[in-house]
Parts: sequence; C-alpha cells; structure tokens
Amino acid sequence: MALQLARTSAEAHIYMELRPCEACGESRFEPASSVVEVDGDLASRYSGTCPSCGARREFVFRLPDDIPLPIDDDPRFGDERPSELLDAGEWLWLGDVAAGDVPARPDGLDTRERRRARTDLLTAAAALTEVLKFVPPGADAVPPQGLWSSQGRAVYAAEPGRFRRVRLEAARDTYRDLAARFA
Repeated sequence: MALQLARTSAEAHIYMELRPCEACGESRFEPASSVVEVDGDLASRYSGTCPSCGARREFVFRLPDDIPLPIDDDPRFGDERPSELLDAGEWLWLGDVAAGDVPARPDGLDTRERRRARTDLLTAAAALTEVLKFVPPGADAVPPQGLWSSQGRAVYAAEPGRFRRVRLEAARDTYRDLAARFA
C-alpha cells in the first residue's frame, strides 16, 4: 500500500493529534522522528508509546520531493495540492480551534499574548487556505469527495454553507486582517 503524503511536518503532527491511541483514546503523543526509505521513497517515521497506556504507536508518511518552507512567521501546511492526510472538514475544524480563543481586540494584551493571538489567527487563515485547495477550479464549494473522515463529515453536516468558496475566502481574509491588528 502506498504511503500517504505529509507535505510538511506540521501537517503530519496535526494528523497524529487527530488520531488518538486505539487502545485507550489518548491524543497526547510525543514521538521520536526519523527519515526512512519505504519502497524506494523517503518517508518520515514517527514512533513512540502512548503516555497513558504504553501502547506502541507509529505513523509513516511519504515525504514530498520539495518541502515548502514557512515564510516569516506565517504558518504553511503544504504546497498547492490538497492534503492526503486531512480532509476539508478537519482543516475547517482546525481553523475554528485556532481562532476560537483569540480576543476580538488586542487592547490590554502584553507582547507575548499579542504574538500568540497573531499566530493563532494566521494558523486559522492557513487552515482555511487548506480547505480552499479542495474546491476544484470553477466550482463553488468543496465536493463530497473532499470529506472522508467522520469528523470532517460532522463539521460539514453542522453547517454545509461554510464550505462554499466565497465564505471560505471571506473568513480566511478576515483572519489575516485581524492578525495584522495584533502585530
């Protein structure tokens, strides 16, 4: 079976966080990582034990030919291709989580808190950029095949209109605009 592509280590770590231990359900996991060769492809292997039950956990992902590097402090999860690891609904959920605790205004925040809020908003914008990669050229919304996880389908079922291109672009741009206020 072909390995799934992890376009960046950030994408691989999000994927692992969203896949709890099968033995006990623990989501915390601090793996050791290494680069290995699998069927002639370079791959990243993350392995370790569950901190709750001690079960052995391992994830192996194919590495891209070119690894996109972050620009300044603006998070990036991948290249121009849609993710093979996370579906559109999981990315939208991540955007919600990243922006969820950010205050509406930077007033009263110290430098560290402002920097954290800015990073969270830029992470939310980057997650919505990932959702947009699932919208085919000329289409209005994420198609059904862009949602394969139970979590992704649940996010979609709760509010399908959020997967329309115009709403995704507006939300992404709003997160970027808000992030600039926290600079």
